[in-house]
Amino acid sequence: MKIYNEITTIFNDDTGRWDTISEDSYEYSGNMALMAEGGAGLPANAMPLSEDEKIVETVKTTTGYFTNGDGTMEGISSFTGSLADSNEKYYFNVNQLVPTDGNSETQLSVTFGHILGSGSDAVGDTGSPIGLKSETDAIYSQIGQLLLDPSEASFGISKQGTAFSTNDEYIYVLVGKRNRFKDRINKAAWTLSLSGSDSVGTGSTLHLTDDSKTVSPVSTPAGNRYNIVSGAVGVVEDVATDKTYGWFYPDMGMMVFGGLQMSASLPGHADGVDLTASFHDGGEPTSSNANVKSCSGFGPNLDNTGNAQNAMRLINCMKNMGATTSLRMRAEEDQTQINYFCRIKPKDSNFSNNPTFVSGSLNKIRNVDMVGNPQVFISGVGLYNAVGQLVAVAKLSSPLKKNFASEATIKVKLTY
Repeated sequence: MKIYNEITTIFNDDTGRWDTISEDSYEYSGNMALMAEGGAGLPANAMPLSEDEKIVETVKTTTGYFTNGDGTMEGISSFTGSLADSNEKYYFNVNQLVPTDGNSETQLSVTFGHILGSGSDAVGDTGSPIGLKSETDAIYSQIGQLLLDPSEASFGISKQGTAFSTNDEYIYVLVGKRNRFKDRINKAAWTLSLSGSDSVGTGSTLHLTDDSKTVSPVSTPAGNRYNIVSGAVGVVEDVATDKTYGWFYPDMGMMVFGGLQMSASLPGHADGVDLTASFHDGGEPTSSNANVKSCSGFGPNLDNTGNAQNAMRLINCMKNMGATTSLRMRAEEDQTQINYFCRIKPKDSNFSNNPTFVSGSLNKIRNVDMVGNPQVFISGVGLYNAVGQLVAVAKLSSPLKKNFASEATIKVKLTY
C-alpha cells in the first residue's frame, strides 16, 4: 500500500484531467487501524489483528454424492434421463427416478468411445467408410485429450490389465456431475457393483473400486490418477495380481473403463451380441429376452452404420443389481478455516456502548459502584475488513466478564 505525505497536481486543459507534478510517498505493508468516518466504519474500540494472530488451515469434508446427500444408489433406482435423439448418440444421463417424476434428477452420465468410430455411424449415406468423424470416435478422442498427456493420447488410451498387450480400442466412461462431487470424488470410498451375463448367459457380479490405499497416484494433466480394481471401498480384492479395469480420476469425477477387460469379465450373452442396446427396467435378464441378456454385459455392438447405444450396457449392468446398492460414492470438498485469536488486554473493552451504561449530560457511569472499576460482559465479536465493513459476527456461548483486572483471548473460527 502506498502512503502519500504530499502530492502536487495541475489541471490539464487539453485532457480535462489533473496531472501529477510531484509526490512524496512510500510503500507500507504493516498493520492498519482505520478511522471511522461520519459514524460509519470501525467502532471506536476496534483493534487490528496481526498475522501472528491468524492461523489458516484447509480441511476436507465429505458428503453423500447423490440427491439429498444420499451416499448410495440402488440398482432399481437407475433410469435413463430424457435426452434429444442427437444427444443420445454421444451419452446417456442416469436419473434416480423415472424422468416423468417431478423429483427426478440427473445423477451422472455414461458414454462409450471407440478409436475407429465403431458402434456409431461412420459411413454416412455412401454405405462405405469415408473417414466420417463418428460420435464414438469423437468421444474417444475427447476423453483422451482431456485426461492424457498429448504424447500418450496420440497412441490411444492405454491397455488395462496384464492379459492384454494392446491399447483399448473401446472404452466405457462414467462421468459425475461437478455440482454433486464438489472438488473431487472421495477416493477409496466408492464401490461400483455391476451384474451381467457371461457368454453362455450365466449371471455374474463384478465389484470395482480404486487402489489409492496401496498404490501411489500417477500425476496427469487431469490430476491424480488411480487404477480401477476389483474390490470395495478402497479394499483390493486380490492384491496378488495387478489386474486393472480402468482409470479413476477423482478431480475430474470420471471413471474410464477399459473395454477389453470389462467385456472379458462381463461380456453379455453371445447370442444377439450385435443387437442395439436398449434400457430394460426388469430384474435379472432371462433366457426369454435375448436382447436384455446380450445387453447385460460389455461385449459391444461394433457395427459402423448406426447408433448401437453401447453406453446403455453400463446402465443395464447397474440396473441388474436390483434392490441392492449399485453405486456407493461420496463427494469431497476443501474448506478453508481461519482461526482468529482476538486478544483483549486489561485496559481494553472495559466500557459499554449501551446508552443505559451512562446517564446525564456528562455521560457519567450510572452505577456509582462501577466508577473507577467498571464491570462489563462481552457477548460477541465482530470482524471487519480493511475498509471498515463488518463481514462476520461471532456470538459467545456465554457472556465473558471483563474489567481492568482481567484479560481474555477469544478464538473465532471462520469457515468458507
